Amino acid sequence: MKIYSLVGKSGAGKSFQAITLANENGIEAIIDDGLFIYKGRIAAGISAKRRETKTRAIKTALFLDDDICREVRRVIKKEKPQSILIIGTSDKMVFRIADRLKLPQPAVRVDINDITTEAEREQAYKKRYELGGHIIPAPTVQIKKDFSGYFVHPLKSLRDFSEDVWKGIDPFTERDIRRPFAERTVVRPTYSYLGAFSVSDHAIKDIVRITAAGFPEVASVEHAFVRVRTEGVIIEAALIMNYGFAAPEAARRLQAGIAERIDEMTSMNILAIDIEIKGLLWLN
Repeated sequence: MKIYSLVGKSGAGKSFQAITLANENGIEAIIDDGLFIYKGRIAAGISAKRRETKTRAIKTALFLDDDICREVRRVIKKEKPQSILIIGTSDKMVFRIADRLKLPQPAVRVDINDITTEAEREQAYKKRYELGGHIIPAPTVQIKKDFSGYFVHPLKSLRDFSEDVWKGIDPFTERDIRRPFAERTVVRPTYSYLGAFSVSDHAIKDIVRITAAGFPEVASVEHAFVRVRTEGVIIEAALIMNYGFAAPEAARRLQAGIAERIDEMTSMNILAIDIEIKGLLWLN
């Protein structure tokens, strides 16, 4: 197993550049902020960016929780990656992570200053310290439940490569076209120094009602309930539909519309949207 390290100070853009570095060097896995990411998917670990305090985030990133550390070791042993990139703010941090996970010490060291320009690093600092954005080199769909209600935004690099492409060779050029990492996600950590925020149930209910008002098939929203879970929300809405429309089809389109609006406006992870049609309104 060959270990690479990517080192640089916090906010310099390491997690963003990690995907390019991994793809260019055929690196199969990335260890970043408490996560073991294998072939572009989170395989084990917990994101340090989801911890409530900076202190707990640091402990998570260093795999100091014995249960989590054992689980990550188990998955690494199971998957048997030939190469892993460990991201850290210093060589000492990288060595400590490798030691905790019982991995070899890095054979190749990459400094973020050697693979980025000063302008790129300044842009990364701005996004981190002015906008509160942190990158996780993994698909949004995998981490959204852990960051429900927080700023979550996907960044895709050209295209999302399938598992088949991971194994493939371009038949025309005979070049290796493997790209295990294709998507990055921007999150706003729980411990963000920009302050905490929450989304009220009333706001979600208003989004449901306003969205429904745009459907001619819907006469009124009788009531809307929101059940909040740690990993997201469940929304229940009871409707009166106008007679003469295909109610089931309209309800399905309304479900999709509500999910899109709530995702767009609140970043809440939608677990379910249950629509009940309580009656029909006859129009004169």
